[in-house]
Amino acid sequence: MNIFSIFTLCGGLAFFLFGMHVMSQSLEKIAGGKLEGTLKKMTSNPFKSLALGAGITIAVQSSSAVTVMLVGLVNSGIMRLEQTIGVIMGSNIGTTLTAWLLSTAGIKSDNVFVSMLKPENFAPVVALIGIILIMMSKKKKRQDIGTIMAGFAVLMFGMELMKDAVAPLAETEGFTNLLTAFENPFLSVLIGAVFTGVIQSSAASVGILQALSLTGAISYKMAIPIIMGQNIGTCVTALISSIGVNKNAKRVTVVHMLFNIIGTVVCLIVFYGLDALIHFSFVNKPIGAVEIAAVHSIFNIVTTLILLPFTDQLVKLAKRIIPEAKEKEASVLLDKRLLFTPSLAVSQCRERTIEMAVNAKEALYEALAAMFDFTENAVINVEKKEQKLDDMEDKLSTFLLELSAVSLTDNDSRTVTELLHCISDFERISDHAINMIEIGQEMKQNDQEFSANAKADFTTLFAALTEISEMTVKAFSTGDTAIAVNVEPLDEVIDDLTKMVRDKHIERLRSGECNPELGVYLSDLLINCERVSDHCSNVAISIIQISKSAMNSHDYLSSLKAERSPQFLESYAAYGQKYRLATK
Repeated sequence: MNIFSIFTLCGGLAFFLFGMHVMSQSLEKIAGGKLEGTLKKMTSNPFKSLALGAGITIAVQSSSAVTVMLVGLVNSGIMRLEQTIGVIMGSNIGTTLTAWLLSTAGIKSDNVFVSMLKPENFAPVVALIGIILIMMSKKKKRQDIGTIMAGFAVLMFGMELMKDAVAPLAETEGFTNLLTAFENPFLSVLIGAVFTGVIQSSAASVGILQALSLTGAISYKMAIPIIMGQNIGTCVTALISSIGVNKNAKRVTVVHMLFNIIGTVVCLIVFYGLDALIHFSFVNKPIGAVEIAAVHSIFNIVTTLILLPFTDQLVKLAKRIIPEAKEKEASVLLDKRLLFTPSLAVSQCRERTIEMAVNAKEALYEALAAMFDFTENAVINVEKKEQKLDDMEDKLSTFLLELSAVSLTDNDSRTVTELLHCISDFERISDHAINMIEIGQEMKQNDQEFSANAKADFTTLFAALTEISEMTVKAFSTGDTAIAVNVEPLDEVIDDLTKMVRDKHIERLRSGECNPELGVYLSDLLINCERVSDHCSNVAISIIQISKSAMNSHDYLSSLKAERSPQFLESYAAYGQKYRLATK
């Protein structure tokens, strides 16, 4: 083996890691936020958690990425530490799939169909199909599938390069002498852990071990502890990601490390203990790529079976290693680690925006209720909600702008655009709620009160405002365009109502029923009611706009009012009938 073989080995590793990275990113896009979005809905069922963890890891092809994702979710308060245990265990099982795929490199057969399973034979065909999909297809999903195929081919090509580079080692005396160091299981565990920690990919380190095994110089006795060490080394990525997070999120990394370290210690003791008693005949025999994949799977499955009944103890141990902070830690709205899994980040941004919508609606309800039944407690509650929404809008908009800069699917990109439009509308609704309740507060302080007729008019207007806000939040939360299309007709009815309330007030002023000072309060209150209704209309239009993929909101609104479709007119008439002002 010469210097050029070393260059080829490094190049093969580079191709392998690049192919894995490309394939992982595109797989995550194809999977979307559906798999990850269910993480926060985890129940106490450990088997469901295991299956989900394995499924997500297979989808994104990285147990480290799943652990980083869990750290971000726990740091954001979306998941509890206890919910992550099963997912972590499942992700360790799911990551073994890559080793099985790579084990096809060792297939030897004269049969054409069996030979086609070898990477060097089928990878070029996969790459060609992938490139055709990337270049010829206009659909983003098909392009992503093409990228997955091309990434897989590059990964397999890297594996072939590494295999060819290490092939001469079988005849190198120095390499044979070096392997004697691997006779020490503790040193083998350490080497496996350090190497995996450096390249931050257990799949790549297992791949290199499988390539070395093709020389026939690696025995079971050498490979088994190295594989165990590789599982410990894969914790490095999660360890780095836990820097700067809260105590609970740090415990996720601790649990991941405990799982692999305890599993390694137990499995080493059992394996070498049984070997001392029974004397396994295979320990000194050469191990192949398929056997390495099998050992990798068996280790993770056995470790899971051993530790699954002790999940509560793992949580307690993690809490003992990372004790509770003396001072309350600042909460994080959305952890930036979620940006590594864009589909999950988009789904969590949507959840937070729904939270904003609900808070804005509640602030509005309290403000409307306080207009005729004013309490200082209501002011405090509305102010708290408004401050919370201000903070959420600022953090969410910053996070969404960062998210929009990463590679997103077409659907996720549209969702981000929708959220950026809607968060400001929900925040503005809370601002108008503050304005309304301050009007009520000022009227109370100045001992002013609307007349009975004016109160009756506002009761009708507030009822319409309550319905449009309820309808808007429901349409946004469910993405239901059938609800959203009814917002604009009600918005027009509210515009008509505010005009009529204003006209009736002028009539009462002329008759001396109301005093001019109340006119200022009435006018300000009506303006805020109109603005709330307009913001609801903006949100509804965004929902419809996203559902139609491409549409200018101003053009839609103009066409809606110009066309006056039968559905629009029917809804407008129904709401007009429902919210009629009483006549003298």
